[in-house]
Amino acid sequence: MPIEEYKCQQSQAISGFLVLKKEDEGRIACLKCGSKKMSRVISRVTYHRAESDRLDEFDTRKPQGEEFYKDSRNVGLWAKKRAKELGADLGGRNSMKSWRAPAPGRF
Repeated sequence: MPIEEYKCQQSQAISGFLVLKKEDEGRIACLKCGSKKMSRVISRVTYHRAESDRLDEFDTRKPQGEEFYKDSRNVGLWAKKRAKELGADLGGRNSMKSWRAPAPGRF
């Protein structure tokens, strides 16, 4: 179902509306001020990259900004890439799935 974004000419607010038919566009009004003077805008587009692609392109020697370390996925990415560079095998994605803790008193 198409969700269209419109910008109010009065308040400059951007709102999203479900537009099923062309006639529905006539009923669109700004959610902030109620004005009917709206123009359609192009929505932002995002795409997702596979972790393997991110890993291949990531350079551990390049200094990262503070924002980079606020995302735990980036910290994990850095650790995986660094371990790979050092030749450490971290195992597969589910390598800990079958691991069991030893019984108490046994090692």
